[in-house]
Amino acid sequence: MVEQSVPADSVSALRESALAAAGVRGIFTNLIDGKSVGARNNLDVLDPATGELLAKVPDIERDGMDAAFAAARRAFSSWSKLTWEARRSILEKAFENVKAHREELVTLLMAEGGRPRSLALWEVAAVLDDFAPGVLAQSLPDVEATQPGVGRVTRHYAPLGVVVAISPWNLPLLLSYDKVVPALIAGNTVVLKPSFYTPLTVLRVAELVRDILPAGILNVVTGGDNVGPWMTSHPEADKISFTGSTQTGRRVFESASQTLKHLTLELGGNDAGIVLPDVDVDAVIAPIFWGMFLVNGQGCITIKRLLVHESRYDEVAAALSKFAGEQVMGDGFDPATTIGPIQNRAQLLRLQATWAAIQKDGVAVLYRGEEIEGKGNFFPVTILDNPSPHADYVKLENFGPLRSLIKYSTIDEALAIANSTDYGLGGSVWGRDPAELDAVAHRMEAGTVWINQHLVVNPSVPFGGNKDSGFGVQYGAEGLKEYCYLRVISAKT
Repeated sequence: MVEQSVPADSVSALRESALAAAGVRGIFTNLIDGKSVGARNNLDVLDPATGELLAKVPDIERDGMDAAFAAARRAFSSWSKLTWEARRSILEKAFENVKAHREELVTLLMAEGGRPRSLALWEVAAVLDDFAPGVLAQSLPDVEATQPGVGRVTRHYAPLGVVVAISPWNLPLLLSYDKVVPALIAGNTVVLKPSFYTPLTVLRVAELVRDILPAGILNVVTGGDNVGPWMTSHPEADKISFTGSTQTGRRVFESASQTLKHLTLELGGNDAGIVLPDVDVDAVIAPIFWGMFLVNGQGCITIKRLLVHESRYDEVAAALSKFAGEQVMGDGFDPATTIGPIQNRAQLLRLQATWAAIQKDGVAVLYRGEEIEGKGNFFPVTILDNPSPHADYVKLENFGPLRSLIKYSTIDEALAIANSTDYGLGGSVWGRDPAELDAVAHRMEAGTVWINQHLVVNPSVPFGGNKDSGFGVQYGAEGLKEYCYLRVISAKT
């Protein structure tokens, strides 16, 4: 059921009331060595739905960055010596305090991310009710075995040291703390940098845990484009966990390679969804649509290319267009809104340039929503009608609500198209026959392949990319091990 839209002045009043209650206006601070710290200069954080100033955050200088790393190094010596149980107890207490401020975090995400309330609620719940407790329940106990000719062999996972965590703007809370929590529970300390586009929710959580966590184990800093290279090349950094574009990931890799830092890179994706001939269209059209357009298509593991068998193409096209037409794009503080704006102006300009190239090529368009006037970063939901799978605007990652519906004749053809990209993050298969679904899934060159679902992640299930989508693993025991090195102790018996 779609909510009734309210007048623009009422939406503005709803926004201002919520922002005032959440204390959004003003200057936020960084967290360094257990203290709230500012900087000589600040950066503006803008509301993507209105273009208006939300708040300011510190533009950290090099000496401030050095202070954050020094604090993390000092704290590591004591934090790493605690047992898993002791660290778990402290972290659980910290997140219990965060839970008491859930509504405030929802408002911050709605404001800085341009989110409808339902999606802001989803991300906050994902962190507080799923990922944080799920990761904190895990551990890596020692494994002992007797090896003939060697003796008693103990495999022990030891923390690496100081972890650099760099998160993107699209899911700022989840993609920050899904790095912080496993790093901390494993005994590391952290210097975290959220995107300067969406730092507010991350900084507020840091403030809420400041007086509970030991000083220095979590440091959160904000700044411009110069800050990332400072962090990835810093001599006190032992490990880097980065989520972002493949282009930036390559620069992180190059920077980290100078000192052989441990790396986890979760980079871009161009996920394909393959719809088989026996699919139940009515049953799958909603999850397929949201697999394509969750967070307005601003997701690395959203479906960018939907490949549909020629016998069902028209039916799927009609159903997808109908479902798209039922959505409401607008300000997230409007209760009727189901899809918000593009988060930042730079990304909007990239999408507009891609759309201009599509128009120049005369590509058929299956569906395009209405243009929204004003200062917000709005780009209409757009679905291309069977474009060439080899066109740049199909092969490359479109980070926004621009998607392609592509017709195929055989499974081999569908798989050839799906696997033709340089990316290999995720993919999905949709249909009824379990054997065929499984067979197709095993031929997709992606780190995660879903069957009759997409974008389903869990703190106990490993997640990682193939090809140019990065390397390393997040989540599960495999992800926890990324924040440790293996110490093998061989004792003569």
